[in-house]
Amino acid sequence: MNVYLEWSYKPAKGKQTIVFRSDSFPVTSILTLVDDIEKTGRVKELFFVDEEGCQWSKKEILKYIKGVEDEPHDIIVHFDGGFDHATSNAGLGIAIQFKQNNKTYRLRKNERIHNIQTNNEAEYAALWFALSELEALGAHHIPIMIKGDSLVVINQLTEEWPCYEPELQQWVDRIEAKVKELGFQAQFQAVSRKQNKEADQLATQALEGTEISSKRTVEE
Repeated sequence: MNVYLEWSYKPAKGKQTIVFRSDSFPVTSILTLVDDIEKTGRVKELFFVDEEGCQWSKKEILKYIKGVEDEPHDIIVHFDGGFDHATSNAGLGIAIQFKQNNKTYRLRKNERIHNIQTNNEAEYAALWFALSELEALGAHHIPIMIKGDSLVVINQLTEEWPCYEPELQQWVDRIEAKVKELGFQAQFQAVSRKQNKEADQLATQALEGTEISSKRTVEE
């Protein structure tokens, strides 16, 4: 969840109170700013405002953050899809990094599926696979970062490019519906194949018949 701050500030001289409003920040990173503001000793009133325009007190925000710590958050998803024209098989590879209970985890997983028609469809299927894994982890109603080397997927989902193919539009609709259902504030970033090599390797291994499924803690 992203929030912005509004606070009333009473200057050292003068009777007029000044109201300030911050930019929007992820709720888990905004408390440092709040501490700095409160140290001035001149804050008359301060509250948080979420994307829906609802106001939160500091006590409510602290309670919310405590709940978030127990659930997957700070999620970064890498996805990649590979396609074999001869068999119409697709290899899907995903690498998901997230935090939970003050630990950082990395989930690596792949899957081989059938009856895929194009490489672009395989890329969409890989992203759907990643969203399904996030749902299984219990992630919901938080910002997530999604990275992939498919310009078609990234640019169509951000509406930079139009989608003319009916089969791809079906994937777009499914993914957008799932993102909305899970309450994700999804950001998409196109990366190079080199920056996406882990997901690419997992997709290749899936096509070769090597199944990978691992979850491990990682150092910060």
